[in-house]
Amino acid sequence: MILYFSGTGNSLAIARQLAEQLNERLTPLVDAAGVDMTNEKRIGLVFPTYDFNLPPALPEMVSRLIISPKSYVFTVVTCGSMAGNCIWEMRRILRKKGIELAYSHKVSVPDNSALAFGRNPNKQLKKFERVPARMEQIIRELQAESHTLHYSWFSLLSWLLGRPAIENGMIHCLGPKVNADKCTGCNTCVRVCPMNNISLSDEKAIIGDNCTVCLACVHACPQQTIRTNGQEARKERQYRHPDIKLKDLIKR
Repeated sequence: MILYFSGTGNSLAIARQLAEQLNERLTPLVDAAGVDMTNEKRIGLVFPTYDFNLPPALPEMVSRLIISPKSYVFTVVTCGSMAGNCIWEMRRILRKKGIELAYSHKVSVPDNSALAFGRNPNKQLKKFERVPARMEQIIRELQAESHTLHYSWFSLLSWLLGRPAIENGMIHCLGPKVNADKCTGCNTCVRVCPMNNISLSDEKAIIGDNCTVCLACVHACPQQTIRTNGQEARKERQYRHPDIKLKDLIKR
């Protein structure tokens, strides 16, 4: 089984390819938490890096997974450039559950968080040129059930960025905020949020307190109503993986 967490489709596209090549089922990670998967012989976890660390929501989700210690568990991380502490931290969380991470790797993709700093993720599409070769290697090693942890080292800088005081401050600064004057109440952000953290009130979007800063809402809003780090989400800077449709992210 391949479990994924994805805001703009990067991790979903990688997870979908892995599921097809390995003949595995594909399931959102948020739906798998608490479900008995002890009969699954192979479990893959595919997710992005956020500030060189796990997305804030992931530790709790992974801690609730019910997996057999005998399963072959692997992770593939999508990132703009560096995996940071993601793999190291995932290994630590799984070990607490008595599960050893057997394999890990990373895939570089356009950085959708660049939007928060006024940059255009769509100008990073050249990164896709290297993806086929990396995926060929990953799939070959997973088919052989290789026990290799690529990019699993500990980073002090990533650890510091992941401390609650700093992480919560970054979520507060970079987290999406709705411009109520522009919001039309179209419900797109509500449907695309993987955390079910957005609702409508008086036909205006309201973002709750359970944001994991995936920016799915920012990139999906058809009116460019939601901003992050004070930056307006210009239409030409909104990003979604080219092989993923909006309805794919809404199917949860």
